[in-house]
Amino acid sequence: MFVDERILTLFKRNAHHTLTYWSVFFSFGLCIAFLGPTILDLQCQTKSSLREITWVFFAQQFCLLIGSSVGGVFKRTLFSALSALFVSAIIISVIFAIIPVCTNVLGLAIAMAVSGLAMGVIDTIANIQLVTIYQKDSAVFLQALHFFIGFGALVSPLIADPFLSETGCGNHTEEDMVIHHRSMLRNSPFAEHNITHNILHHEESNVHYAFWIMALINLPVPIAVLFLMYREQLIPCCPGSTPRLLDKDELAMENQQGAEGPDADQNEHEAGGHGDIFSCCRNDSLRGMPISFFMIHILGGMVLFMTDGIVGAYAGFVYTYAVKSSAALPPKMAGYLASIFWAAITAGRLLSIPLSYRFQPVKLLIVSLAGAIVTVLLLLIFPSSRVWLFAGTCLCGLFVSSIFPCMLAYTEDILDYQGCATPVLVTSAGMGEMVMQVLVGSIIQTNARNFLLCGVIIACVGFILFIGLLLFHRMHRNYLAGTSKKSAMDEEPVAEQNGSSIAEQKDNKVTEIS
Repeated sequence: MFVDERILTLFKRNAHHTLTYWSVFFSFGLCIAFLGPTILDLQCQTKSSLREITWVFFAQQFCLLIGSSVGGVFKRTLFSALSALFVSAIIISVIFAIIPVCTNVLGLAIAMAVSGLAMGVIDTIANIQLVTIYQKDSAVFLQALHFFIGFGALVSPLIADPFLSETGCGNHTEEDMVIHHRSMLRNSPFAEHNITHNILHHEESNVHYAFWIMALINLPVPIAVLFLMYREQLIPCCPGSTPRLLDKDELAMENQQGAEGPDADQNEHEAGGHGDIFSCCRNDSLRGMPISFFMIHILGGMVLFMTDGIVGAYAGFVYTYAVKSSAALPPKMAGYLASIFWAAITAGRLLSIPLSYRFQPVKLLIVSLAGAIVTVLLLLIFPSSRVWLFAGTCLCGLFVSSIFPCMLAYTEDILDYQGCATPVLVTSAGMGEMVMQVLVGSIIQTNARNFLLCGVIIACVGFILFIGLLLFHRMHRNYLAGTSKKSAMDEEPVAEQNGSSIAEQKDNKVTEIS
């Protein structure tokens, strides 16, 4: 079979948990891309300028970063993790339901900030829970998890598009639209051409229906989380049903893990497991760790800082580059570039599911990083080719799609799932996405080609940091090998001493009998 029986047995045993976390990330993807197409309608609703409405998206992104940083604190028990996911999913539905009644920028910014916190908690907990469940086999399931982000980001603009007004409100020019694209922190894969036309008159907006539909579509997610809590007997007022019997494969795996369970639980307790960043820093067991242990965390986070920065910057400003560069695409045609980019990311993550089973994460990371560098470099060399702009956008999305889940699986495997890699990587990725968007948005105003030049530099720096990560991986492996040898040498004299004592006792008994 394409996937061996052990992986299938693992998935079968944890199918309910896994499907629930995947559904939560589909909701996360819906929230990421849904707000972009509605920017003009929200501007009309709040009677604000484009520059003012942009800070609403910054508030969401910044609070998403905060939520990702502290989300790990809820993973201490399954009850707290699922409760946090349930509350976060409910908050997202409530926020999208009340967005249509926010009539000023401040109120809308507060609502988006709260939704960003909820999304950040979801981001960290779902990653941590899957890594905890599957550990060394988590690469396949992490690829599927992040596929659902891209899938949600593709679906959400289709929901919004029928309700968007073609003209918006006020007297805005095309230059205003370009300024908006330079400064907005999130871009939608669809319907971007709606905001590039000159706006001649006010049109009644029906976008509130889109937000209410979004709230309804998101409601099955907290229901799924609540049902999982019920099945795990975590709801005090609702006793769960009798647990089902395990089949022979699951029973064998249960017995094997049961034999190793006490030691594994003790090691996880001693190492601190996957908590939030602040609890990781306070963990006393990290004091005796070598420098390679900490450098793996730092370099892994820096790689994702760069690569996720490329994702955010490319999705946010490829439209502006296509219109203002020598390619000079018509605004309507340029609007499809972000759609192609997100579609390529979704397809790449789907393709990475079987690839991550066949190949080690480090090999996939090398190919992905090298491919991203070559693709962006060729886009920089051939700036006037419209065909290559579309093809390069597709290839760039394919190459960067699997970097995050592969890096997460790789670093956790290096650290034997005892470090704090997951919260560090998730926080670093969110920070890179926010910072790189602001950086690219500030330099693209002077020259459109700075967009691709910055992309090449960021990708090269990320690859160099990855080479450093490989070196520290080797150092850490040698450290672990040396520690194991030392422990074995320390145990040998104790075993010999115990053997001598037993032999002496036997001799004494023989003497007494004689």
